[in-house]
This record gives sequence, structure tokens and C-alpha cells, in this order.
Amino acid sequence: QVQLVESGGGSVQAGGSLRLSCAASGRTFSNYDMGWFRQAPGKEREFVGAIRRSGGNTYYADSMKGRFTISRDNAKNTVYLQMNSLKPEDTAVYYCAAAPPGGTLWLITNYIDWGQGTQVTVSS
Repeated sequence: QVQLVESGGGSVQAGGSLRLSCAASGRTFSNYDMGWFRQAPGKEREFVGAIRRSGGNTYYADSMKGRFTISRDNAKNTVYLQMNSLKPEDTAVYYCAAAPPGGTLWLITNYIDWGQGTQVTVSS
């Protein structure tokens, strides 16, 4: 099992930026693909983006492309989500999650370990 702890959430005005971090402990972090998901009140949890275990490939939901960037530092056991040009509709709890390598990254059921989430609120 991988223990995941997100941080960096908060409140920001539309157009602003936030950088979320997800620190991992437990099993070898570099053995896992990592994903970011979010869940707004009354909505299902949705895929934001993900990164392969090597860090060489990233994937994003269409609405995040060009605004969000995922990176990882395997030496620090941390994955990051840089969010720019934030919109009120980005308001949600953001979760990081770990998946065994090589699976379909946007498929939520592939993820086996989850963090507790961090709140992001974007005001207009």
C-alpha cells in the first residue's frame, strides 16, 4: 500500500494559480503511475490528469489541457499538479491516487491507493 498526503489547496481568485503536492510513503513510489482526480459537490469524481511512473508521459482531461501540468520527483516521492488560469468550475476536492503501472490512466478503477484530498476553491 502507498500512503498519500495531498497539500497546497486553498482559495484563489479566477485566473490565479495553485500548486498541489502529493507526498507518498510506504511502497516504492517509482513503481506506480500517479493520477489526479477531483470531485465537486454533488458530482462524481473525475479524472484530471496522470503521469507514468517514469515521468516521461503525462495525460490530461480535455478541459485541463493547457492549464494544468503534472510532474513528479521520484527522489522526493512526490507528484505535483500545477494549476494555472483557474476558473470557478475548477472548485473541488482534489485527490491524488496511485495505480499499478501500464494501465489505462483515466480509468478510476485502476487506482488502488488514494489520498484524503485537498480543497481548492476558485472565486469569480
